Amino acid sequence: MRDDNGFESALMEPLFILNYETGTIEPWLGESLTSNGNLDVWTLKIRDGVKWSDGEDYDADDVVFTITLLKEGPPELSNAGAMREWVKTVTKVDRLTAEFTLTRPNPRFQLDYFAVKIFRNVPILPEHIWRDKDPLTFKNYDPEKGWPVFTGPYKLAGASPTRFAWRRDPNWWGAKANFKPLPKPERLEFVVAETEEVRVARASNNELDVLDDITTGAYESLHARNEGFVAWDPEKPYSWADPCTRLLSFNNMVPPWNDREMRWAVNFAVDKDEIIRIAYEGSTTKASIFFPPYKGLNDYMALLDKEGLFEEYPILRHDPDQARETIESKGYRLDGDGLYRRNGRPLRLQIDAPSEGTEISRYAGVIGEQLQRIGIDTTVRKLAFGTFADNLSKGNFEAAADFSACGSVSEPWFSMDIFHERRAVPIGREASGNNVRWRNAAYSRHVDAMAGLPLGDRRIERPFVEAARLWLRDLPFFPAAHAKKLYSFNTTYWTGWPSKGDNYIHPPTVWNSSHRIIHNLRPAT
Repeated sequence: MRDDNGFESALMEPLFILNYETGTIEPWLGESLTSNGNLDVWTLKIRDGVKWSDGEDYDADDVVFTITLLKEGPPELSNAGAMREWVKTVTKVDRLTAEFTLTRPNPRFQLDYFAVKIFRNVPILPEHIWRDKDPLTFKNYDPEKGWPVFTGPYKLAGASPTRFAWRRDPNWWGAKANFKPLPKPERLEFVVAETEEVRVARASNNELDVLDDITTGAYESLHARNEGFVAWDPEKPYSWADPCTRLLSFNNMVPPWNDREMRWAVNFAVDKDEIIRIAYEGSTTKASIFFPPYKGLNDYMALLDKEGLFEEYPILRHDPDQARETIESKGYRLDGDGLYRRNGRPLRLQIDAPSEGTEISRYAGVIGEQLQRIGIDTTVRKLAFGTFADNLSKGNFEAAADFSACGSVSEPWFSMDIFHERRAVPIGREASGNNVRWRNAAYSRHVDAMAGLPLGDRRIERPFVEAARLWLRDLPFFPAAHAKKLYSFNTTYWTGWPSKGDNYIHPPTVWNSSHRIIHNLRPAT
């Protein structure tokens, strides 16, 4: 089952939810997950009264079973690598309490794995269903038995290649335990595999309540035809900033892009305002570093401004003359075709982009045209996502339009650690992060200095600034733009959708955090 068709938002509930808008972690199935002073023992308290959809108790046995399965079961299971890396032991303290002893201190243990930091988190499984089953082949699907079994307020009512339907469960534990009343919608349907044109046409006829992400032009056309549809932001850019900032990444082991001055030349050649205007139709904003513009990160961004880093390294400046000066200082000269050559060889750059990512391919194309204009013979190669991701991981690329810095949403360490030198492996070997294969020992030491400090600790600030300074100096990749998601909600039948003005939660409707949205909906009067 795809997890963007209701699995996360109707069927499976999280232990905790990170609220991007407040920066706080809210309890759901869990009441608390707290650490000792050393940050290497974490104690989970489960909410009393939680039950699986078949009436069995949700308790510490299920938590211990799930984490043990990830630690000792097939390594290809999602989250198995993380649990093996971080969890030394997990034990049951009592019916509603489990204790995690970690392999080393981790101040982000709750945030990274149990708080829906981005899209999903570690799903806890019902031990009484999954015990003695092969997790690679067991489907947890048998309508006659009431499977799939999870804790959410909806049960699967039907599935097809293009539609998943969910009906409200009148016996949902949350209503009986006085946690929350039953959600108002009695039925949820998730429609997939439709073009934007078809989705907008159906939405204008009130056949859809949510459009998950559309272009600016499509939204403006929809809103003109049906004023019941509203966006996260009523004014341009309309959209919400997605956590995965869009990048232009260089393979730092491939000449001439292993030269930081050449990477800066490309940055100066790229007009980010034009990217936003053409590729995004004005629906997003420029990014000066690879973090999304969220509440938990804004203070760190302000610190970089205060330290003058963006004056020292003017990453947002469009300066074609500086780009040409740098390129020519390396011995390149323009030929009669307006392209740079050195010793008869053209200066070329191939930018890879996933063929499925229309938005990513679009900004890659804009960058390609800009670099061509300045004299770099640039091509954009569109690849199936599987091939694209494999090439990035193994270093089989020159440059890529990608989002591989994705991870930090409320603290800076996670994304910065992706580019630690320990992750830089030779071309041909699969990397676990740092696809750009950038090596900077001083940067890595500053990132390590942040790793064990509690979230929000002021001692994070100095190593953060110094690591950011080294990243800006070397510029192993640079942000093309903040990622955008233009969510559009239909207020004809339902109210209570999140918005910039009523930002009780961030707006994704297929994330595991979207239970907050569904429980906030009310019939329109």
